[in-house]
Parts: sequence; structure tokens; C-alpha cells
Amino acid sequence: MRVLPLPESGLDDPALDDFVRLTDVALRRRLEPAGGLYLAESTKVIARALAAGHVPRAVLTRAEWLPQLEPLLEQYPDVPVHVGEDDVLTRLTGFHLHRGALASMHRPPLPSVETVLADARRVVVLEDVVDHTNVGAIFRSVAALDADAVLVTPRCADPLYRRSVRVSMGAVLQVPWTRLPEWREAGPLLAAAGFRIAALALSDDATDLDDLAADPPERLALVLGTEGDGLSRAALRNADLVVRIPMAHGVDSLNVAAAAAVALWATRVR
Repeated sequence: MRVLPLPESGLDDPALDDFVRLTDVALRRRLEPAGGLYLAESTKVIARALAAGHVPRAVLTRAEWLPQLEPLLEQYPDVPVHVGEDDVLTRLTGFHLHRGALASMHRPPLPSVETVLADARRVVVLEDVVDHTNVGAIFRSVAALDADAVLVTPRCADPLYRRSVRVSMGAVLQVPWTRLPEWREAGPLLAAAGFRIAALALSDDATDLDDLAADPPERLALVLGTEGDGLSRAALRNADLVVRIPMAHGVDSLNVAAAAAVALWATRVR
């Protein structure tokens, strides 16, 4: 492990570019997808990323976390581990690094849709869900409720955004996922793989989730839409059926992450 103490000043070293001004959304968008990087926060998430075969590029941490990091990074002796005090780390990143460590990781190439669907029986499709917290929470439910994969549309939030990874407790690094093309191609891809497409939406002719759960198909894709607007017309046109979760006390719907968890539990493979 190549430990490099951070200087009290001079934090403009290009070697620290992966960690600079992480609250600047424009910089992060330029850094992560274009540069092929994502950020894993906490030793637990870093461990899950490494277990998934992802390769670290650099690490930022406090000295007290070095004993936990050392066995994790044993196979990567040339990866720089930048060590500093809290105030220096905060000045560098723009936030308080209270989960021990932050690692910049090389993004693995996304698998094809066909590969992700090959052995799957339950998948979640996220159409244009833009809130990173919701995306992370849905991945955590997918992992916890033993679904097989997540498919995200072109305009859906990045599952490997730091907040998504953190909220998912690293589940985005365990659950197979990839990006779908637009619906004119995505619908036929799901159908060709034998999936029945169930769109969760508020509709007068929607089937109750209880009915779907009573006789679920062998292969099921649950489609959830963006916060507020819900599913697009294209998503609804490609669905085999529309499903709603029965509500009480005048509540019309659940948060998208809560709805995903309820639908996954109800239709789980038994």
C-alpha cells in the first residue's frame, strides 16, 4: 500500500483531481462517465467494489482507517492512498468524510441487455428516475428481495453516482445492471427474452398488485417511472399490463423506491 500524506496546503496536485470539489455537479459529470470513474465511499463499499472485480485508481482516507484498507488493497500495491486530517480532507472534497475512506474506481464496461436478462426471472426497469437516493434505495431492495437485475433508461440517474452507491449500501456493485435503449428497441428486447412487462402506474383500468402476485408470470419486468410525472406513453404502450398498489386513507401513491420494494416483495419468486 503506497501511503502518501496530504500536505496542509498545495491541494492542487493533479494526483488529487479525482477527489477535488465533489459537490460541483458539472465537474462530477465530466469526471466520472467521460473519465470512466466512479467514487466508492466507506471501507464497506470499497470492499464490495473490489469483490465485484472493480479496479481502484486512488484512495483518500484518515490514518486511523489504514489498518482496514491494507488487506483490501493488498493486490493493488501501486494504488496511491492519500492520508490527511479531517480539515484537509474537507477542504479537498467539499464535504466531511465521515465514512472512513473514499476510493476512485475504474468503471467496468456495462454488459449487454441480453446478458443481464439471460438467467433473470425478476427485473426492475427504471424509466428516467432522476433522484440518486431513490435509485440507490431501489437497488438495495432488489438485492434484499432477491430480484435479479436492474435496467435503466438513457435518462435515468447514474447508479454509480456517489450518493446512489452509498444509499444502496454497495448493492449497485452486486446487482447486475445495464442501460436500455429507447423503448422502441427496449420493449422488443424484453419481450424476446420472455418477459411480461408490468408498468406501475395510476390508471382506472390498472390491475391490482394483489392479482398479479396471485399468479405471477415466470419472467416479470416491473417498470417504474420518474418522480412526479410517472411513466411515459412509450413505456405504457410497451407494457403488457398496468399495475397499481392498492392505497388507503386517500393516499394516491408511494415514493418510487417504496413502490419498488412493495412490488418486488409481492411478486417475488417463491
